[in-house]
Amino acid sequence: MINLLFPLLTKDVPKTMSDEDIVQEYLRTQNVAYFDILYKRYSGKIFAKCISLLKFEGEAEDAMQEIFMKILLNMAKFSGKSRFSTWIYSITYNYCIDIIRRKKKDPSLLVDNFATSHDTIDDVDDAFLLEVNIKRLKIILDEIPVSDKTILLMKYQDEMSIKEIGTVFNKSESAVKMKIKRAKHKFRSIYQEMYKD
Repeated sequence: MINLLFPLLTKDVPKTMSDEDIVQEYLRTQNVAYFDILYKRYSGKIFAKCISLLKFEGEAEDAMQEIFMKILLNMAKFSGKSRFSTWIYSITYNYCIDIIRRKKKDPSLLVDNFATSHDTIDDVDDAFLLEVNIKRLKIILDEIPVSDKTILLMKYQDEMSIKEIGTVFNKSESAVKMKIKRAKHKFRSIYQEMYKD
């Protein structure tokens, strides 16, 4: 599917070329080989996020294809205000949450259930989450609400900053911090209930 007017082989692109530069070259030339580079860089990561949220491999594969179609069709909307990875992960999370919400017809799955007031929830140390056994981590993440799982994955797996997460959800940094605090608290509560060791 390479555009024959602008032949380019993936091997001709320097490995050090940033995602943002590749996006600009794709927009400038419309050469799909540039998009192919982004696909190769991110397809595995996006699939992992889809399967983590949707659970079923077939559904995750379908979602990944739809997400890449959205990325392709909306590439010109990428403003560069955040990292390219932040932009595509926000598309991924929002797409998967929409699927889950439609399947369960449950409005509580909306990601925008951010705190509007400061609760007196005790803070959970990041080290607690980072030291949890991987197998237990996956089990606990499947037990907490999908909106909490999403924000914890953004913060600790994708290493998105509070500001970047706020941009994705159009929320203030303080609202994001409170949402993370609540999600960590839920995580710890379920962990302590399930593993009393």
